[in-house]
Amino acid sequence: MDAGSEFHPDTAMTSLRLLSLSHSLLVLLVHLSNQLEDNKIPPSLCTGQPGIPGSPGVHGGPGQPGRDGRDGRDAAPGEKGTKGDTGDSGETGVRGLTGDRGDPGAKGERGQAGECAVAPKSAFSAKLSQGHPSPLTVGDAVRFDAILLNEQGDYNTETGRFTCKVPGVYYFAVHATVYRASLQFDLMKNGHTVASYFQFFGNWSKPASLSGGSLLHLVPGDQVWVQMALSEYSGFYSSTKTDSTFTGFLVYSDWKNSAVFA
Repeated sequence: MDAGSEFHPDTAMTSLRLLSLSHSLLVLLVHLSNQLEDNKIPPSLCTGQPGIPGSPGVHGGPGQPGRDGRDGRDAAPGEKGTKGDTGDSGETGVRGLTGDRGDPGAKGERGQAGECAVAPKSAFSAKLSQGHPSPLTVGDAVRFDAILLNEQGDYNTETGRFTCKVPGVYYFAVHATVYRASLQFDLMKNGHTVASYFQFFGNWSKPASLSGGSLLHLVPGDQVWVQMALSEYSGFYSSTKTDSTFTGFLVYSDWKNSAVFA
């Protein structure tokens, strides 16, 4: 102490008492703190004013996915509904543009050869040779023995008959020169008369003519010829100046897919 200062006993006692009281409070606080959890101060010791509200916390992360819910029970099937009415037909659309022309296709294989390679043909023409004897009896065929045309061989000079091979329509014509006798002959088909011709001699000094023709439809095997009608009317005549002829040819055929055409 300073020499000039004075000692007061009351003051010293008071200081000792305060020091002892502070020590007791400190021991009590340490004892209580050992029994309490961290940051859990009894309300009796919190006598201060409420603090200022803190700042909002940071946004938390996404939570774990929740569990699947329970499956629902199967319901009974519903009744089938009635069929709806048919809708109206739509309008026809506008016609599209023509597409581009495609590439040429590959060449096809060659087809088989057809059965008809050429058009069917049948024609002949024959005449009486000079000095040919005339038939003397009724029913004899006139044999025109000098061939003018007979490429298919359908006319026979031995019999005087044409035999059909290609079915169709034919035209036959007979031209007879008549001299110093009357003449009557028939155009025959399979033994039946199809046309008759007659020329009466009138004491002419020159030869006369008798001609006729007819269209006939024939099938294979049919025969056509010229036949004497009356033996006394047998005035067929031929010479270097005039002839008697028998001609026939196919006008058109009606036989299809025949080997004759090949």
